[in-house]
Amino acid sequence: MQEEGKSPTQHYVRVGVTSGGCSGLSYKLTFDDHMEEDDRLFEDNDVQILVNKKSFLYLAGTTLEYSGGLNGRGFVFNNPNANRTCGCGESFAL
Repeated sequence: MQEEGKSPTQHYVRVGVTSGGCSGLSYKLTFDDHMEEDDRLFEDNDVQILVNKKSFLYLAGTTLEYSGGLNGRGFVFNNPNANRTCGCGESFAL
């Protein structure tokens, strides 16, 4: 957030699901400064996370972890609802 000039007190991390990717659905991470009426708000480590109602149905039970180790993968979604994921871990199918 700091690299993009965003403040954890004024901005949210938006997590969502969009159509696309090699498995049919793709994860999306962005910053947002506005909460919509159908958003659910979560907080972890002083970071506020928004998920819209439609995406929440696909993401229920999902954990988002950051891996900065030797493999340098970045953010990793662990979605118990996914029946299939692609090799890069950025898309999934139900």
